[in-house]
Amino acid sequence: MDDKARAHRRRIRRRVLLASAAGGTALAGVLVTLPWGGQAPPGPTPQERALAAVTSGVPAALPDLEALVRDRERRVRERPRDARAWAELGAARVEQGRRLADPRYWPRAEKALRTSLDVRKDNAPALRAMAVLANARRDHAGARTWGEAARKLEPERWTTYPPLIEASAGLGDDEETGLLLEKLTALREGPAVMARTAAVYRDRGWREDAAAKLADAASAAGEPAERAAYLERAGQLAWERGDREDALRHFQEAVRVDPDQRAAQAGQGRVLAALGRATEALSAYRMALAKHPRPEYALELGELYESLGLKPAAEVQYALLRERVRLASAHGGDEELVLGRFEADHGDPAAAVRRLRAEWERQPSTEVADALGWALHRAGEHEEALPFAVRATEGTKGGGVRSALFAYHRGAVERALERYGAARRHLTEALQINPWFSPLHAPRAKEALARLGEPSVQAGPESS
Repeated sequence: MDDKARAHRRRIRRRVLLASAAGGTALAGVLVTLPWGGQAPPGPTPQERALAAVTSGVPAALPDLEALVRDRERRVRERPRDARAWAELGAARVEQGRRLADPRYWPRAEKALRTSLDVRKDNAPALRAMAVLANARRDHAGARTWGEAARKLEPERWTTYPPLIEASAGLGDDEETGLLLEKLTALREGPAVMARTAAVYRDRGWREDAAAKLADAASAAGEPAERAAYLERAGQLAWERGDREDALRHFQEAVRVDPDQRAAQAGQGRVLAALGRATEALSAYRMALAKHPRPEYALELGELYESLGLKPAAEVQYALLRERVRLASAHGGDEELVLGRFEADHGDPAAAVRRLRAEWERQPSTEVADALGWALHRAGEHEEALPFAVRATEGTKGGGVRSALFAYHRGAVERALERYGAARRHLTEALQINPWFSPLHAPRAKEALARLGEPSVQAGPESS
């Protein structure tokens, strides 16, 4: 045998030995971790799964949350000075309220969290949960205050940053949102961080980057409820860019993974209506509202009924919207934004202006800028409406999100001001982004654009 052959055999033998050693190490690890009898260790209990989720800021399954609440209620009865148990109970109730769209959970959550803080004041978990609760109530200024208190105690704890990012976005503070995201991504990787990054990217108008992050988050998610939440957000992104089929696939998969993912059922209603499958759309919306009665879903369903010429059925949904807004207000929630949007189109535009002016003073976000601008337009105040419409649609002004509805609103305001070139441009943009963005407003955008017609060659360049 020559030297080359012997060297080749030594290399083969070395690989076999290394593989054997690796296999032996892996087997030893299995033998160490398996209990006697060769049985795999039991998986986490429902309450353990829910606790891992709520303390990491990710969605938890509703049955698991119920198990966690029962367990912590029992614990605080036995040990009423257990600050940690009170904080975990409060965090679980916050998540229940979010998942069920039921503001009646908020006061019970707040009571548990304040009890935790009474027992131990330097209590970052309770402060973080208070920030999450404030965001759920749409009190973003309060969320920032609670979140900053938690950050002061634990500046390197990554879970402190997602509620702070949500609060800053809700306050329209884009610079602070970016700084907080940089800190979060420096501290942590993983699906929850990917999903939070995607939300910021979406608000900046970086839809492709946001979609890629959400795809990665869904692939890496641990529990079904978490994966379904990311799939629902991916479906929403697809819907916003007018990709009906892709959006429907994401929404359907989210419901398959987690049947309690009611936001995805509402998303199906949105897309099915755009596909002309009105009966299925109505059914999907009704299923979503039965278990997740968010007022914006009632508004969407009401407008779908109205587009079908079913005004009495629409009024039923508008009454439900008002009822849900009143319920939220009674339990510390703020639904002025959706109520203002409703009043602008279906009620009293002047009342919408009053509500949304106050909301703008509290929380000057892109969404509030759009709603206030539209309410002013509907109330006949077109000149005053335009700066808000610009704020909602110009990236340099903070309105980076690409929204067909926002572009339509701006085009309608510009048309009322006889700025026909700009109006034509933004109405066209709305229909390019998503030709089916609303069963009521998309046809109106098409009609307005048709009335504007083509620009006149003789008139020369149009003013913007």
